[in-house]
Amino acid sequence: MRFRAWLLAFVLAPLTAYGAESISVPPSVPPQQPAPLTSADERAALHNSPDWALIAPHLPDPQTASAAELEMAGDVLRARRFPEDALDYYGYAMRRGGDVSTLLNKMGIVRLELHQLDLAHAMFLRTVRAHKNNSIAWNNLGVTDYAMEDYRGAIDAYRHAVKLNKNSAVFHSNLGLAYFEKNDSDDAIREFARALRLDPSIMSGADNGGTTAHVIGSHNYSGMCLEMAKLFARQHDADRMLYWLAKATDAGLNLREAIRSDTALIAYEKDPRVLLLIENERQMHSRSLAAAKPPSLGSSDSH
Repeated sequence: MRFRAWLLAFVLAPLTAYGAESISVPPSVPPQQPAPLTSADERAALHNSPDWALIAPHLPDPQTASAAELEMAGDVLRARRFPEDALDYYGYAMRRGGDVSTLLNKMGIVRLELHQLDLAHAMFLRTVRAHKNNSIAWNNLGVTDYAMEDYRGAIDAYRHAVKLNKNSAVFHSNLGLAYFEKNDSDDAIREFARALRLDPSIMSGADNGGTTAHVIGSHNYSGMCLEMAKLFARQHDADRMLYWLAKATDAGLNLREAIRSDTALIAYEKDPRVLLLIENERQMHSRSLAAAKPPSLGSSDSH
């Protein structure tokens, strides 16, 4: 009862978003540079924080609490940014008979958030080997492959996820990005279109704190934005086309050349809003060149 009372009084509000569908992760973290777990000193500092002082007295006893209570404690600790303690409680829950597949997936998500890609990959791989119909674990396995730049592996894993659940916008969006990184623009656009039909806001990049990992970026971000603009140009959705063209321009795309090289975009070449984007791009480029110009050393006859 004490644990339930604390949960209602202290945790429900901040965890409202935690039950949402997906978390968002960076497009890539090189596998040779994994973020380590916090050091003993860093963990001690976290345990001296006001948040920990509120949480710690109410954490369930790993020896007597149920697996469900221990798993919930892990969820709370993860939401409150105590990743190592969350991993501890997921482990306690597993030892108390909790669902191994669910807990491995949650532990993998924590490792993924810490950019510990090898450890996350191993946990998701264990899950899909034991539970071949776990679409979320297949998706998350694909995310770790994507982050480690194994795009072929990512495509295979995402395809498994999509086959198991065709109605997940996250799965289609992730598959589209993996195709894009393999320079397969046609399949990428097809998957992006499917994702957007299921959820028009899927590419917004919101972080909802759930357990379905959602990649929202690319190594070639300007190119990805351009593909999105092409998609909306083909749908005659000028507003969303302009939104993605602006993002592509901000990421360094040569907008004039990109528009002239695409049959759908070229129809908007004289659109005043597109011309304004091109002019803004030109001015930004000019300012960048001016800022990069080395300072004058003065004339040769200066005294």
